[in-house]
Amino acid sequence: MSVRVRFAPSPTGPLHIGGVRTALFNYLFAKKHGGTFYLRIEDTDQTRFVPGAEAYIFEALEWLGIAPEETVGKNEKFGPYRQSERKAMYQQYADQLINSGWAYYAFDTAESLDAMRKEAEANGKTFIYNHSVREQLDNSLTVSREKVAERIANGEHYVIRFKTPVNEILELKDIIRGDIKFDTNLLDDKVLFKSDGMPTYHLANIVDDHLMETSHVIRGEEWLPSMPLHVLLYKAFGWNAPEFAHLPLILKPIGNGKLSKRDGDKMGFPVFPLEWKTEEGTSSGYRENGFFPEAVINFLALLGWNDGTEKEIFSLEELVEKFDLNRIHKAGAKFDPEKNKWFNHQYLQKQSDASLAESFKTILDKKGISTSLDLTKIVGMIKERAHFVNEFWDLADYFFEAPTSYDEKAAKNWKEETPGLMQQVISELNKIEDFKSVNIETLLKEWMTTNEIGMGKVMQPLRLSLVGALKGPHLFDIIEMIGKAETVKRIEKAIASL
Repeated sequence: MSVRVRFAPSPTGPLHIGGVRTALFNYLFAKKHGGTFYLRIEDTDQTRFVPGAEAYIFEALEWLGIAPEETVGKNEKFGPYRQSERKAMYQQYADQLINSGWAYYAFDTAESLDAMRKEAEANGKTFIYNHSVREQLDNSLTVSREKVAERIANGEHYVIRFKTPVNEILELKDIIRGDIKFDTNLLDDKVLFKSDGMPTYHLANIVDDHLMETSHVIRGEEWLPSMPLHVLLYKAFGWNAPEFAHLPLILKPIGNGKLSKRDGDKMGFPVFPLEWKTEEGTSSGYRENGFFPEAVINFLALLGWNDGTEKEIFSLEELVEKFDLNRIHKAGAKFDPEKNKWFNHQYLQKQSDASLAESFKTILDKKGISTSLDLTKIVGMIKERAHFVNEFWDLADYFFEAPTSYDEKAAKNWKEETPGLMQQVISELNKIEDFKSVNIETLLKEWMTTNEIGMGKVMQPLRLSLVGALKGPHLFDIIEMIGKAETVKRIEKAIASL
């Protein structure tokens, strides 16, 4: 069978970064083996449906560059790709399980089941709807076939439950976790189908994976407890089961447990690929926070996987070439927001100065700043200090606006003799005709050497005059960029202010 893998999210809200990693690993595996990566929307639980969530999922994967080859409205070879639109087909498979003895009707009310749970708890036990109790409860195992038909015909609410085998040890194989054993006596009889005509996740998932010819199921660790039921369902239908691989959790940066939105809110980093707005507020996204999609893909790929080397920077093409499910770790991967920023810094340095200048111009336009300065050159001076394009303004504001205040700590370098020295600097600058960085640096350093003036006595106050703080790229590059007239003007203002 050719490789066909899927990402099957539910449209119940924004796509968590853990879901993105699942999609990415499926995408990489498919591309590695010349297979197909498809996306199916699992929306059988309409009570949890959130408007806009489905469109968000597609937009996020497009932005990240890992869009599916088949999905809703795109190459629907096994369509429809929305489970709610496949509703009519699930009944026949539920009926097939009833007829083959692998499932049964259950009429128990929510109230009666709740009462049994409470009674079990009062006796220090846990109520499990399985082989231990099913033949004493209100279901088709204890009611005649005629009576069952009559109750269904009368519109009585029911569910169809899977009849889990008794006294079996399932010896299953997971690509990541190896051999796993499950005792069927410890499993409950899961609900597969409801009287409203909608299947539960378990039935719809198995039927769709089979009909869509899924070869490998690569999903999060939280689905590992469902693996025995799913394998048994394949057996019940007489179908070949796909291979399974359960990915490790993405853990909180601090402490144990799965990474949550609350962690991001608390520590100030996004856990969603794109911004998500609701009436309650806005959750930040990697895109809106200034991350490059390539950087997001790179750091997510290394959460739980590596290629066996110390290499950290991978293009998507390199990830496809190197990816191997056998190199995914079993243990959870701790999320590191600072490392994410490091990745973005690496990718920012790879961008051309010209393309970054275009992004910077957009920032300046929003601030109402028009300039004749060479933005490409400015970006080349400052980008090494930036993690994000949106940091450019704080790193380069002095190119466009003279300082209106001066850093207090840096101002301590402004001594009694400084105004006189700065006046001499102005005189030296006015002598320069070819106002280039190298000429400015040569002349001023020769002047300081000839007059035995300490470098710190001039350079720090000069930078403070032009920038307002002791920051920025090579000082003489700044002077060339803002020009002679502006440089002199700023020095004179500093003399008057400081």
